[in-house]
Amino acid sequence: MLITRETDYAIRILRALTGGKQMTAPDICKKELLPQQFIYKILKKLQRSGLIAITRGKDGGCRLIADLQTVTLYDLMKIMESDKSISACTRPDYQCAWRQKYGKPCRVHQNLQQIQDKLDEELKSAQLSKILSSDEFR
Repeated sequence: MLITRETDYAIRILRALTGGKQMTAPDICKKELLPQQFIYKILKKLQRSGLIAITRGKDGGCRLIADLQTVTLYDLMKIMESDKSISACTRPDYQCAWRQKYGKPCRVHQNLQQIQDKLDEELKSAQLSKILSSDEFR
């Protein structure tokens, strides 16, 4: 389980846009200290997911259009394609040799899956609006 650099940058982009004003990509980079070579790819993902709108042209820029009270850290990690699994064996598509041989998951998998389920619950309860408004995150 890892919040990737891309997810971290997405959080910082959303933080820059929470004031409601439209900002250009270079302005976001300057405010959030982000490298410009990565920002366009992340902005496109945020746009496709419906979190932001991008306007092109002379008066263009990015603005937040989603209600971040309804978006969780889990949602953002899915948008950014972060692998949120703590172990390969907790991934749904994992081909487990133990399970294939014995017909059931091993105790290690069962214990890791319980941890994964709790972690997913926490990520799903972490509203981006709360993360971005906390003084600890400013």
